[in-house]
Amino acid sequence: MSREPQTPAISIRELIRFVLLAAVSGALFAQNGSAAVPENAYAKKYGKGWECDQGYREVNGTCKVVKLPANAYPTNASYGSGWKCKRGYREFNGDCAVVKMPDNAYSTNTPYGKGWRCERGYRDINETCAAIKVPLNAYATNSSFGRGWNCERGYREVDGSCVAIQIPANGYYVYSTSGSGWECERGFRAGNKTCIAVRVPPNGYLTDSSYGSGWECERGFRAVNEACVAVLVPENAHLDVSGTDWKCDRPYNKQREKCELP
Repeated sequence: MSREPQTPAISIRELIRFVLLAAVSGALFAQNGSAAVPENAYAKKYGKGWECDQGYREVNGTCKVVKLPANAYPTNASYGSGWKCKRGYREFNGDCAVVKMPDNAYSTNTPYGKGWRCERGYRDINETCAAIKVPLNAYATNSSFGRGWNCERGYREVDGSCVAIQIPANGYYVYSTSGSGWECERGFRAGNKTCIAVRVPPNGYLTDSSYGSGWECERGFRAVNEACVAVLVPENAHLDVSGTDWKCDRPYNKQREKCELP
């Protein structure tokens, strides 16, 4: 009886040799991977890849040193020039030029503008900081636009000066950059530099509105000229929501001044 040929078994020694070769290959692969990090760079702590050290920039897979002009420092940013000028200097044609500040100015250290601003109480005029002439009864502001000053409370600007606001009887001061600078008390309306008493007709009441007549009619009355006239509600009708007119009850319809069945 013939026996089928069997595949020769792998010996333990050959199996160990195979495992060792696999381990060595993995180690060599890992070494090659670490060698992929160029000089002046480091592997990222998270994820794959590498980054250049501070003061270096990635150029075609290598880390090239960032050439800093005088009075600059590296930013380690992946965009832009890779450096910024120190405080008191501005970038100009690839260099850091000193910011020439006039008297009564301070450095802003910003990448835009002139690099300086005038102190409070001074304005930028032809590259100099000129003192703001604050008129009597006014104070200097910290604004870079406008005239640079405001009038004190109770005064208003008139032709570059601060003139006292004349408040009439039954009026009070309000802050305003325009207008009269005052308003009338409740129950009075402004008229020709005075506060005129609001005349409320019978069956009316004062309102807080700054426009209109200053009064309204009670519910059930409507304004006619300067009086409050009673609303005449016909039979089978009732006052509407406004209280100044009427509506027919259902199922009646309005026919002229009456409510009739359809």
